[in-house]
Amino acid sequence: MVTCKNNKRNSIVRNDIRAVTAIEYGLIAALIAVVIVGSLSVLGIHLATAYNGVRAGF
Repeated sequence: MVTCKNNKRNSIVRNDIRAVTAIEYGLIAALIAVVIVGSLSVLGIHLATAYNGVRAGF
């Protein structure tokens, strides 16, 4: 009987660890997405400035 309770408790803890790991991966993916969007926004501004400079030259 004690073994059954421990197995049930261990499976609950194991499922909690999986959920925490999934949340961590989700947060890492969200952080990477924010960095990509931010860098593309800055890059887009610089590219627009460069293209406008080239257009003004012609």
